[in-house]
Amino acid sequence: MSVELGLKPAAECRYDALSLGEVMLRLDPGDGRVRTARRFDVWEGGGEYNVVRGLCKVFGLRTGVLTSLVDNEVGHLVEDFIMTGGVDTSLIQWVANDGVGRTARNGLNFVERGFGVRGSVGVSDRGNTAISQATAQAWDLDEIFNRQGVRWLHTGGIYAALSETSAQTVIEVCKAAKAAGTIISYDLNYRPSLWKSIGGQAKAQEVNRAVAPYVDVMIGNEEDFTAALGFEIEGVDENLTVLPLDGFKKMVERVAEAYPNFKVVATTLRGVKSATVNDWSAIAWSVASGLVKAAQRDDLMIFDRVGGGDSFASGLVYGLIEGEDLEVAVNYGAAHGALAMTTPGDTSMATLAEVKKLAGGGSARVDR
Repeated sequence: MSVELGLKPAAECRYDALSLGEVMLRLDPGDGRVRTARRFDVWEGGGEYNVVRGLCKVFGLRTGVLTSLVDNEVGHLVEDFIMTGGVDTSLIQWVANDGVGRTARNGLNFVERGFGVRGSVGVSDRGNTAISQATAQAWDLDEIFNRQGVRWLHTGGIYAALSETSAQTVIEVCKAAKAAGTIISYDLNYRPSLWKSIGGQAKAQEVNRAVAPYVDVMIGNEEDFTAALGFEIEGVDENLTVLPLDGFKKMVERVAEAYPNFKVVATTLRGVKSATVNDWSAIAWSVASGLVKAAQRDDLMIFDRVGGGDSFASGLVYGLIEGEDLEVAVNYGAAHGALAMTTPGDTSMATLAEVKKLAGGGSARVDR
């Protein structure tokens, strides 16, 4: 059964979806390690941006990004990557370059893919970045959400954790979007390393609970609903590798009671056997559909797991925007996430045809 979201008609909106968050330059040592690297492959990436990039490049929707970059060569390199992904760059706020980076910087993210018993590693360098200092007043929100029109806004807990300012910006932008009738999705994306210097888990829960009343589609992984919202899931094993369906269902019922504005709640299910072999699936819930589960993919081969959850989110959002049944939407998300983890970089290299084929039960046989 499809979820009635109350989406604005596409013809009345310039954008199908916008993201609010940081876009970083990702530096990847390939098969090696950051600490011994002598060269890096370069990509762009960011938890919130990755979702709209997938919605544009894979699913063909009109997307843009609400972010801020320093007006220097690195900032324009990030811009060039964003343009390559087809995402509109006209809403980027450019901050003057002071020549050193004392007042504002562009974020960097060094990422090792991991292999076997060696897990993937991310080392971000994103303190005092331009977007972490941006206030909601940086954009003309009335122009964007009311006069131009936006059907969907996606943001999340990674951006909210960058600073006290960014947390407030998330709240204010979500308020403006909600008042304009824009549907809002939020990925809890709890990262202890981002919160530890500004209040830790308690601060994360305070901020996320302040954002939650504006959210229509709440997304997380096995740990997020507990760590970032404070809802316990019964029956989770000590390694957080198993999320029992009955435990999740009970948790969702408590979440829905606390936040009746949630139209959809969704989570990925990942069992980590090694850095290169994971069990993978996803669950979603709505009032009308109840709990639905995506196809279970055991022993999924992982090339680069970073961005898998973001690609799940973009597939799910695409299905919801298209008015598909919730079970179809969650299978689009799980299939897209699985495909994204077979290629390097944060962003997806999949095609819509590949997503639909895999979601429909297709195999990895050679297409000729």
